[in-house]
Amino acid sequence: MPQVKLTRDFQCVTTWGIKDVVWEGVAFREVAKLTGVKPEAKWLMFHCADGYTAPVPLEDAMVEDSLIAFKMNGKPIPVQQGFPARPFIPHLYGWKSSKWLTGIEFLAEYQDGYWEAYNYHERGNIWDEERFKGQGGKHVRHRGLGSIPV
Repeated sequence: MPQVKLTRDFQCVTTWGIKDVVWEGVAFREVAKLTGVKPEAKWLMFHCADGYTAPVPLEDAMVEDSLIAFKMNGKPIPVQQGFPARPFIPHLYGWKSSKWLTGIEFLAEYQDGYWEAYNYHERGNIWDEERFKGQGGKHVRHRGLGSIPV
């Protein structure tokens, strides 16, 4: 598959971040096209090797700069940072970019993931400061910049 390289900041929900991280991998929307995503899919759940899960609205995963990353700063992602692969969605907080990705499940309905069961926000948009459930209400469907239907 075609490889994508982009430089974006990584932002943790606890207010720390890393500037100008160089990410390399496959555009998520290219992966989604291969799967034949059903029209009723509105969410996806990232599944990880350690049992961790993270739900993401499909529309957020489909933006142009969302990818499944294999490299970080020119090298394979280190084990402690999620080797061999992790999703990266720049406008969502880091807990949505799960380490040690093993699977992606497309869902018609929202389901809590690991942190969402502890009251973290369903979506986790950095710019809207969506840290915890109840801040800003329920997720409102929108079209992200550069998003395309599957």
